[in-house]
Amino acid sequence: MKRTGSLYIMLMALTLLMMLLSVTLVFAQSSPAAATTEGYNEVIAKRTAKIVAALHSTDTVFNKKVQAIIADQYIQLGRIHDDRNAQIKNIKAQHAALTAEDKAAIQKLEAEADEQLAKLHTAYLAKLSALCTPQQVEEVKNGMTYNVLNVTYTAYQDMLPILTEEQKKQILAWLTEAREHAMDAESSDKKHAWFGKYKGRINNYLSAAGVDMKKAEAEWQQRIRERKEAAK
Repeated sequence: MKRTGSLYIMLMALTLLMMLLSVTLVFAQSSPAAATTEGYNEVIAKRTAKIVAALHSTDTVFNKKVQAIIADQYIQLGRIHDDRNAQIKNIKAQHAALTAEDKAAIQKLEAEADEQLAKLHTAYLAKLSALCTPQQVEEVKNGMTYNVLNVTYTAYQDMLPILTEEQKKQILAWLTEAREHAMDAESSDKKHAWFGKYKGRINNYLSAAGVDMKKAEAEWQQRIRERKEAAK
């Protein structure tokens, strides 16, 4: 009972964590002008140190190398996002309403940024894989996305114990895809939005399979309350 009761606590803690980190991660992945400031570097250092700590390695040389790779990734992500955002802001400031040319220019900037992010993502994973085991790479990915994948996957299984193995596999695949996108997002809110997008896809998939999601969630919340009371 304590284990399942803790799921409610995990979900609430995740929500609070997302709120608390929303400002921090905007700062940690934004403003190239701030990239040279002591405060910016401190935020990056704390965030990356926490991610590396989850690898449970006692090799200080290894830890420093991995932390440097992750820190550089945050900095590079921030530069790409900030450069795109600054150019889009400049376009929007030129006219009271966006023209067709403005919209086309913005779409081009977004496409170019997405291409840069995709290349950076691939290069980043290659750097991590050169030093880390596959499991350690997974831990880094989860660290960059607040472990939302595991918490959400656990929640779906607890909410719907009738899930088939095929359905579980599909849910995990979509959450994994969401995590890849979330790793490159510019803020915690946008990281969370990627998971929200894929959770919508998952819910539609389950609804199409005959699952009444509203009823299932209501019953699940009731079970959580009962477990919480029983765990006292």
